[in-house]
Amino acid sequence: MNIAFRADASIQIGTGHVMRCFTLAEELKRQGHECLFICREHKGHLGDLIAAKGFSLHLLPAGDKAEHASAELNWNDHAPWLGVTWQQDAEQTRAVLSNQPVDWLVADHYALDIGWEQQAAEVAARIMVIDDLADREHQCNLLLDQTFGRSAADYRPLVPDNCELLCGSQYALLRPEFAELRPYSQQRRRQPALRQLLITMGGVDKDNVTGQVLEALRDSELPADCRIMVVMGATAPWLERVIQQAETLPWSTEVKVGVSNMAQLMADSDLAIGAAGATSWERCCLGLPTVMVVLADNQQTIANNLEKANAARVLSNNDHLSSCISNMLAALVAQPLQLKKMSQAAADILDGYGADTVIKRLES
Repeated sequence: MNIAFRADASIQIGTGHVMRCFTLAEELKRQGHECLFICREHKGHLGDLIAAKGFSLHLLPAGDKAEHASAELNWNDHAPWLGVTWQQDAEQTRAVLSNQPVDWLVADHYALDIGWEQQAAEVAARIMVIDDLADREHQCNLLLDQTFGRSAADYRPLVPDNCELLCGSQYALLRPEFAELRPYSQQRRRQPALRQLLITMGGVDKDNVTGQVLEALRDSELPADCRIMVVMGATAPWLERVIQQAETLPWSTEVKVGVSNMAQLMADSDLAIGAAGATSWERCCLGLPTVMVVLADNQQTIANNLEKANAARVLSNNDHLSSCISNMLAALVAQPLQLKKMSQAAADILDGYGADTVIKRLES
């Protein structure tokens, strides 16, 4: 099969949409399929990473929002993320694919909906949408929402009757190393203790929540021998400041950038403080207990559902992080069995083989 992906990354959008498409594309490539990416050249796009992995890449011009009246970029709540009108984006996407029609066009973008998909269908045999908002209509053959607790009923009024719906965390798109490390990760949690703390707020963290968390840790009661591991993306705007801040903490603290072994880092950690985005499913697969920080409104559903399942403790970015994190860590240090209970609850949510299931649907 030939599969095209239309997804964007930027300082405003973050990296999650491109990265989950990238995960699916890598597994498709491993199974012998051809993949190409169509991305807009926003600041913070991940084109270099995509090209370095050997995928065909078509970069669309970034566009100038100043050229568009506000009325042109307001067809939905995330329309400004596109940088151009959806009609322009559809036309540019069709131009890229006009001489190389694809079996599947995968769209993962909050700014795109039924109008764009109807036009894009001219150059794609079938369309797959990856979404987690359930807030707009789609014209597609297959829709994936990997949110824990999501039901097909949430999308049925928004898609054609013949659209197949894959809803729930059992379809989460994870790289194969997460499933491979799952037994090891679960085994080492049978005797819970807080020896390594992992902090990961997404690939961009434009508001420097990482820095806020590190500052909050100063007032916490972490064990003296605890190691802190901070993971950030190469395009994170606050990277240098976080590195400087990490050097002043009383615990051994290392900042890693653009890592390729996230599964191993998670498996070797005893607790994560992380954003409520796509990495939530990676942590669940490995049974990694999490103090989860909600960074955007669209993350609230994920956070609420995981907290109800006892797989995470949840903070809002509006909370007083210093006192909240300090209190949560003190409770977990005093009662390490709570880490074990959170770990078991998280691991019950998914097994890490969602990408295989999705690919089988694409092939059929």
